[in-house]
Amino acid sequence: MSNTLSIRSFTTEEFHSAVISLSPEVAVFDCDGTLWSGDAGSSFMKWTIDTGLVSRDAADWIDARYRAYHRNEVSEIAMCGEMVQLYQGLREDELRRAARDFFASRIERNIFPEMLKLVAELRAKGTDIWAVSSTNDWVIEEGVRRFGIPANRVLAARVESKNGVVTDVLLDIPTDEGKVASLARVGVTSPAAVFGNSIHDAAMLAIAKHAFPVNPTAGLLERCAVENWPVYYPASVTPA
Repeated sequence: MSNTLSIRSFTTEEFHSAVISLSPEVAVFDCDGTLWSGDAGSSFMKWTIDTGLVSRDAADWIDARYRAYHRNEVSEIAMCGEMVQLYQGLREDELRRAARDFFASRIERNIFPEMLKLVAELRAKGTDIWAVSSTNDWVIEEGVRRFGIPANRVLAARVESKNGVVTDVLLDIPTDEGKVASLARVGVTSPAAVFGNSIHDAAMLAIAKHAFPVNPTAGLLERCAVENWPVYYPASVTPA
């Protein structure tokens, strides 16, 4: 408890100034919990089950796996992969339409305006911005369009598609050290600024010249205390 109490918190003005003053050539953002509140990955999974997009057998399978994950019987990387493999056999264009409807109706209202403003200013200054997430690429690509981040700057959980049909062949699962590996594959090894909210972003934050934990979870707060990383809470999620 004493460690967490010693962590410095930025005000919005301090946070914005600290980032912009760096004039970063490259900035990397996690998405769920960092650019918007909530977990779009698990929410999309539940939404597609509720709307009948996936079959009952597939829904029962992923439900059992998700429960096992919460009992620590399934690893983070396995769960993130299975949550995108769930959609094998569906058409990719159908999933992109679903992601568009889902994000607009369930997540868009949770975007942090402070982060929207920050990304817009960084883009205006020429910063090369990457979005890295363990949520599926359909949802993330849809979501970061609001921030002006193009699909070719998105590294997210993804599977191969053949002839427009989704397969179960995993191409990437950026979580934990996998986020660092995904960035390295596109030549980003020491970004000027990295933003993340959970312990699964810690490895990515650690390679940054300047780490910016945003809306940090309890697990990440512990790491912040060790690393002496100041944290930032957007207004809608500021602790009481």
